[in-house]
This record gives sequence, structure tokens and C-alpha cells, in this order.
Amino acid sequence: MPGGDGYRDLKKMVGELGLHTVCQSAGCPNIGECWNNRALTVMILGDICTRSCRFCDVKTGRPLPVDEGEPKRVASMLASLSLSHTVITSVDRDDLADGGAEIWAETLHACHLAAPDMTIEVLVGDFKGAVKDIDTVIDARPDVFGHNLETVPRLSKQVRVQARYDRSFAVLERGRQRGMLTKTGLMLGLGETEAELHEVIGQLAKLGLSILTLGQYLSPTRSHLPVERYVHPDEFAALKTFALGLGIRHVESGPLVRSSYHAEGQSELVARLLAESRPS
Repeated sequence: MPGGDGYRDLKKMVGELGLHTVCQSAGCPNIGECWNNRALTVMILGDICTRSCRFCDVKTGRPLPVDEGEPKRVASMLASLSLSHTVITSVDRDDLADGGAEIWAETLHACHLAAPDMTIEVLVGDFKGAVKDIDTVIDARPDVFGHNLETVPRLSKQVRVQARYDRSFAVLERGRQRGMLTKTGLMLGLGETEAELHEVIGQLAKLGLSILTLGQYLSPTRSHLPVERYVHPDEFAALKTFALGLGIRHVESGPLVRSSYHAEGQSELVARLLAESRPS
């Protein structure tokens, strides 16, 4: 159960600033560990998602109007935590013409000003495949550009309902085309096969993906998709070895791994990957 001074301090700060975190909204099992390390994943554009993915516990419905003051409050909080690296994500906002891309850009600009030494990883939605909106986020200079595939192509429609695997893969492709360090995550235990995982990981390696996360799917409620299988830690270890062998540069793989798990300690990793990606 979450507790401790760090957890309580962050919970109070988030509440007082009227901000949201995916840690709370998605019921992450690691919230106690991360928040006691003063690490959190801010979720912008409110806490109501326009999509109804069958694995996710974030509220779905009609979102409130955009909070124009949110970017500066996010930047202020992250700067006060003196983080070396942080992750920012968002709900999907299909109700907005740009999918929330401009607020994304304003948030990144505000964070760069408030905490210029902090590296920033973004975990974005698919923006319905609109390249101009994806580029709006990239132009605001995140250090890592993330978008989760979540599962293998065969299960994508069942798991993500309003999303498409090919469209999500195209988001990652655009990030690579723009020279970004790219990151994605897959959940295991939804009924995928080892062969399907190997195929997807192979495609990601050919794309030039930098960071991959692999974690166990846990059903948030009885209304969500059931867990088909609990994957043994040895299988997670084998998949990590497989992915690294194909050239993916960093892999986090284990039952409790989530998209931003242990991200607070990855500033050195990000700096190294950025240095390696620059032309010699």
C-alpha cells in the first residue's frame, strides 16, 4: 500500500496545484515506490479521456474545457521537485481539433524554461495520425518521444478499441524520421503468442527504436479485459535478451514494469542515447 512522507508530500502538491497524474488515474501498482522517490508521471489535458481502451482505468467521457494555466503549473511543480528526468503523458483529446498538441507544446516550452537541465520524456497519443500535430509536439523539443503500441496487431482492436496498430506504428515512425529517441511499451498476458511478440520486437528494432518496456497486464476492474496469463519472470528476461540482441538499446522487462517505471533514474541513460544518436 502506498505511504510514506514522499508519497504524502507529492499527493498534497498535486492536489493543491489541481494537476493530474497517470499514477493515480490509471491505478499504477508502483505509485508508493515511485512517489516516495519523488518521481511521478504528470498527465496533462485533464483526467477524462475521449477513448475507452479496455485495459485502462483512466476515466472516459466528455472532457472539460482545456485548462490554459495547466502548462505553467506543471512546469512549476516539476521544477520544484528538482528532477533530472521526468515523464509527461496525457489523456486522448479527440474532441480538440489538434488533439491537444498545442497544450503539449506549451507545457514543454514552460518546462524547458522552468527546469532547463531536466530531460523530458513524452508519452503521447496517436493524434488520429495527424502528422502536423505529431510534429507540433516534436518541435517543442522533448528528449524522448514515446507512444505505446500496448499489444500485438491481432489483439489491438480488442484492447484499444478506437486506436489502430498501423497508426500507432506510424507515430513511432514519424518520431524516428524527425530524429527522435523513440520509446514504446507492450503489455503481456492478454493472449499474445511468443511468435507475435518476436515479430513486433523485430519490427521495432528495424525501425530503430531506442527504449522498450515490457510489463504484465493487470486488469483494473472486472469490467476491463481479464488477464489471460501471468507471465513468468524468466520469460520477461528472455524477451529482454531477444530485444537487446536485435539492437534495441535499452529494455525494461518484468511483471511490474510500466511505461515510466524507474524513469526518474534514466537521465544518464537519455544523455548517453542522445550522444550516441548524434552524427560523429
